[in-house]
Amino acid sequence: MKKVIAMLSSILLALSVVGCSSTKKSSTSSTDQYPLTLTHAFGTTTIKKEPKRVAAIGWENGDTPLALGIVPVGVSRSNYGAETKNHLHVWTDQAFKKLGENNPVVFDDTDGWDYEAIAKTKPDVIIASYSGMTKEEYETLSKIAPVLPYKKNAWQTTWRDQTIENATALGKKKEGEELVKKTEALIKEKLSSYPDLKGKKSAFMWFSAEDLSKFYVYTLKDPRAAYLQDLSLEVPESIKSIDSKDFSLTVSREKASTFKDVELIVTYGDEALLKKMQSDPLLSQIPAIKNGAVVLLSSDSELAAGTTPSILSIPHNLDNYLKVINEAAKKA
Repeated sequence: MKKVIAMLSSILLALSVVGCSSTKKSSTSSTDQYPLTLTHAFGTTTIKKEPKRVAAIGWENGDTPLALGIVPVGVSRSNYGAETKNHLHVWTDQAFKKLGENNPVVFDDTDGWDYEAIAKTKPDVIIASYSGMTKEEYETLSKIAPVLPYKKNAWQTTWRDQTIENATALGKKKEGEELVKKTEALIKEKLSSYPDLKGKKSAFMWFSAEDLSKFYVYTLKDPRAAYLQDLSLEVPESIKSIDSKDFSLTVSREKASTFKDVELIVTYGDEALLKKMQSDPLLSQIPAIKNGAVVLLSSDSELAAGTTPSILSIPHNLDNYLKVINEAAKKA
């Protein structure tokens, strides 16, 4: 840690000499008053003046400023699902290009935050409302610029909260709320074509074809599971009753019958995985598995990434997501 801090100190000293000139495309045009004090899991962050240069780290936090018409000075690399040559999800890359940026700065944080790369972008604020940031990481990042992490727990921020919290840090809370309303209206419009989805008891789970002795159930604290409710699917009582502070729960195969009220499952995998689960006498006690009412998401697809929703991924993936869910629901 001392080495990291020393490195940051030298970088920041150099940046202070060079200065922080911002470009029009990366600046905000806020109407909120400053200073802004934001409360989060690690305390409070005060943003003294309107941020002109925005760095976004963690899962799709850069989608918020992009949706607001702001080009981030740097964003985290997509680390799951299909990615473009810029190492971004398609919808994120498209948003950059729409705003005139064809070669965005992308942080490779696969093995942890790239503090040096983040510092080099000279950010005025670092947004990460949906992330797994630790307190130690927060403190190190705060030496670069004011940081907005998650409000309560890691990886438990819904797409609505992600959008509004990130927008608030940019002085654009009202605009963020408006984006959420427009997206909710879009979802409602699209759902009108899928009336049979309403009330289907559904869950988001994870299985490994190499080891079916256990599986993972995503709780309602996870944005993937929470998003299913937006799509008019019902939460089974077995999921509602999970008493856990975590976003997922490890379940042994012997307890598969606990989820006998699950009619539809969304998971990552392929037909081979489904066949193995159906041939398992315990897992096949779950109605969704027995009947084949399972949405199978290829790990290298756009949709696999889009099931963890953001303000940009929803409009990009919604049609395809509803289509595959509807196909699975027909078997329920």
